[in-house]
Amino acid sequence: MKKLFPLAAILALLIPSCSGDRTEARWLGGPDPSIVLYTYDKEQGLQPADTLIRGLGVDALVDAGISSGGEEYIPVKAGNRKLYVRKTLLAASLEEAVAEKIIYVQTAASLIDDPETSHIRTFLRKGSELQVMDYDSLQEDGTVHRYKVSDGKHQGWIFGKYCVTEKAEAKEVYDRYAEAHAAVRNPFKGGAASGCEFRPCAKPVFPDRKLPSPCNGFYISINPALLKNIDAYIALADSTRINAFVIDIKDNECPGYKAEAMLKHSPSNYAHAGSAKEELYKEVVRKLHEKGYYVIGRITCFKDSYYAKDHPESCISERSSGQPFYHNKSYWPSAYCRDVWQFNVELAKESVRKMGFDEINFDYVRFPDKMISIDDRMNYHNAYGESKVQAIQNFVRYACDELHELGVYVSVDVFGETANPGYTTAYGQYWPALSTVADIICGMPYPDHFSKDYYGISKPWNHPYELLRAWGKRVQDRQAVTSSPAIVRTWVQAYHVMRFVDPAGLDNDSNFMERQIRALYDSGLTGGFQTWIGSCDINVYRRQREAYALDYPSLPAIGEGSGFVTGRPAPAAETKPAPADTSATAI
Repeated sequence: MKKLFPLAAILALLIPSCSGDRTEARWLGGPDPSIVLYTYDKEQGLQPADTLIRGLGVDALVDAGISSGGEEYIPVKAGNRKLYVRKTLLAASLEEAVAEKIIYVQTAASLIDDPETSHIRTFLRKGSELQVMDYDSLQEDGTVHRYKVSDGKHQGWIFGKYCVTEKAEAKEVYDRYAEAHAAVRNPFKGGAASGCEFRPCAKPVFPDRKLPSPCNGFYISINPALLKNIDAYIALADSTRINAFVIDIKDNECPGYKAEAMLKHSPSNYAHAGSAKEELYKEVVRKLHEKGYYVIGRITCFKDSYYAKDHPESCISERSSGQPFYHNKSYWPSAYCRDVWQFNVELAKESVRKMGFDEINFDYVRFPDKMISIDDRMNYHNAYGESKVQAIQNFVRYACDELHELGVYVSVDVFGETANPGYTTAYGQYWPALSTVADIICGMPYPDHFSKDYYGISKPWNHPYELLRAWGKRVQDRQAVTSSPAIVRTWVQAYHVMRFVDPAGLDNDSNFMERQIRALYDSGLTGGFQTWIGSCDINVYRRQREAYALDYPSLPAIGEGSGFVTGRPAPAAETKPAPADTSATAI
């Protein structure tokens, strides 16, 4: 395999050889990413002088070595200096620069067949020992991008960032906030929070993808009539501070275009997808980019009746009958099953390549909710013995790794309930575990999804400001125990309070929208918002336009001399004592 190496190595190879000395091209190498080089004189001997990355090409004066402490050191030309390096740390080729033969998995991760695909060979648990067979490239800091390895049964590729060379180090638990996670209870069978990995994940920055800050988005479904009317949505957005659009790629029983990933993995999704949609998607994304909008593609993952029809063996099923379990008007592919992971990620990657989405938003990244009383009757096809919270975090890690290779961001939707402290959810979403890994985390605290007296508010759906401000403060608490927190961008309720919740619920006008968004900013959540209304009715968005035109970062918090700009002031919240945070109701 052709090896890639840092620009510094290329520059080093261009340095001319020392006149009169026989030099040969060598590469700094060894089991560690950095190599110590020394100066030498007869009186002081060898003295550490610099640290350079492995993979760096140097001119080695091969006949001018010296011995010290039983080791031979070879002078090399590094820039304009002559420095010495241990002979064993000079490789004859770039392929040999990586010297480690055995590595250990520090963060549980997927083993991929080859770097060009998303196909998962197996899952590698924390502490697994791996034999190094090859690697693809070195990064600017001398670390390996991906290793080709064998665990004794399987061969494949794993990202170097998940591996270390010492077994003891691999088994270490990341201890920052470990006490806080260990104290989290598991009353609803979602799994122990401490079973997840909280080691920081470097959040990428892709210069070619201008991620707005804040990022404020209109949601548009796959309805062709809506997509064909994109110019009208753009004209409306141009008159506001909307700077992004969220467009469905696949919703449950609503697949978008006839994707190759669907043909390969889910013929039923392919059969129901729009035959002319691919060109329509391309045109919509092109127009949005031409106008400077950031474009997000939304994919529902583990609620997909068509995929379940094609692969009942990967569907949550009843133990007694073996039949797929129908729940909440859908069949549910299991979030434990890697073939389901692969389908959704391959669809995401194909959509990025074909349409040019800047970000992929994964929704229904969870197990079914409201399953506590019947959970033991279900067969989830848990091949690797993961808890629910582990499986959901592991999927998000896999999705981020694969999509980051294409230079796009990844966001993940979570129930509003995940902001609650003290317990892991029954459906596998634990806020700090997902915020650690994802680039953006998108809570869904829709006011009419909260029950009466939540946060001590008599009718939360009629007090969106008080509700979301209380919710936002809890989110801040979850972010505070996350070592590499994601950006928080929140879904806001753009539809009317559902009539069965309250026939006298607040109207979904600009005042209702402003209260939600102001509450987010006043609680410190400044990452932006996304509108949720299933119809995506442009007339509703027009009626709410004033709320989308406000410059929220510049507005003082409510209670600091500012009232609501649009419509009537917010009514005072009716409060009662807050209930205990033990509810497993999905929000």
